[in-house]
Amino acid sequence: MATELHFDCGTLVAPTLPDDDALRARFQRDTRTGVYRAAARHYREVVLRLRELGLPYEDKAKRFEPLEVALATPIEPFPHQKAALEAWSGAGGRGLVELPTGAGKTLLAVLAIARVKRPTLVVVPTLDLMTQWQGVLSKHLGLPVGMLGGGVSDRQPLTVTTYDSAAMQTEFHGNRFGFLICDECHHLPAPSYRFIAEGSLAPYRLGLTATLERTDGGERVCEELLGPLVHRTDIRELQGRYLAPYEVRRVEVPLTPEEQARHDEARARYLGFIRQRGIRFDVPEGWARFLAESQRTEEGRAAYRGYREQRRIALTSSAKQDVLWRILLEHREDRAIVFTDDNETVYTLARRLLLPALTHHTPVPERKALLAAFASGELPVLLTSRVLNEGVDVPEARVGVVLSGSGSVREHVQRLGRILRQRPGKRALLYEVCSAQTAEASISERRRQHRAYQEEEGEAC
Repeated sequence: MATELHFDCGTLVAPTLPDDDALRARFQRDTRTGVYRAAARHYREVVLRLRELGLPYEDKAKRFEPLEVALATPIEPFPHQKAALEAWSGAGGRGLVELPTGAGKTLLAVLAIARVKRPTLVVVPTLDLMTQWQGVLSKHLGLPVGMLGGGVSDRQPLTVTTYDSAAMQTEFHGNRFGFLICDECHHLPAPSYRFIAEGSLAPYRLGLTATLERTDGGERVCEELLGPLVHRTDIRELQGRYLAPYEVRRVEVPLTPEEQARHDEARARYLGFIRQRGIRFDVPEGWARFLAESQRTEEGRAAYRGYREQRRIALTSSAKQDVLWRILLEHREDRAIVFTDDNETVYTLARRLLLPALTHHTPVPERKALLAAFASGELPVLLTSRVLNEGVDVPEARVGVVLSGSGSVREHVQRLGRILRQRPGKRALLYEVCSAQTAEASISERRRQHRAYQEEEGEAC
């Protein structure tokens, strides 16, 4: 009797299974219906095992066939793109590729789609990236490219969607794509996003990122769902030829005596509370415990206010704003992006410098207009919080100023990547401005633990 395979809401279903331990290990018996059920991602392994055993099967699960797709015009890949493509193909069309921002991950995906010739779903983190990917795929593959997300519902054999939209719709279309591409795939391990890959039949899978490593070890989830890391190229290997050469300057600024006094008082209140309660931040549950305990008493709420106040003073000191103004004057002939950790600082700077702010609250039409004005040179400076950390292509930017940020290595590398798109004669420059004698100094040390920052780093004052 032939084994039947069906797709049901992100799962692979078989009414009966042959007596084979390797096959049965992938399935669980559904006591409600009596059928065997597995995560849809096991589809490829199940089909290959049935073929290996020479057993008949009837595939009623997939709703895709090979796609007639080819490059509209030839693309000559750079050596690192070619090496990544061959490594991924050699791994059976599954795996993760880590390339620096600006190294051509999107074109690598175009080459992969043209090679496997399967209906493809590309998953991206933002609406800006969704539009950007649609344009690139349409240009190079010459086929209509659908979009799912941002109020658009147009599914095509080549479709781009956001992680949020894909998480909600995988149960309905997880059997309609043979190739799954996850851009910025370090997002995939989030509990709400894993189902995108778990619930997809796609036998071909590609994860793209500039920074795979996660502090919670989530890169292992990416490998489980998309395949192993098959290729990695470092920023230092590409700078000067495929990426703009760059320099990093760290600027330490002092607090004013008044700021220092308020900072130290607030910090003492916050530290006194966590020491009294034995709260440690070097364990995974430390921060959650602080948040919980700080809301139970007035002393705790005062400690939390102290934490917020000492952080606000360090991140938005008056000296930082003065240094930023001097940097912008020095580089008034260049286009610069100013990064902060929060929207409040962006709006404060916008009022002081009379420049528009770009945050996640900025409407899409206004965001497009600001990016276009920046690209044309009409707007020389972009003030933003985190919305430009990843993905958005701003090749005209030569100067980056990190006025404040988290301790995340990924965030810091992504911000550097925003200014590394190559242009003739371009040399990129990233300033990191931090307040001396505050916790921000240790935050700065943590986020600079990456190969991109461990050589040729300059000091400025």
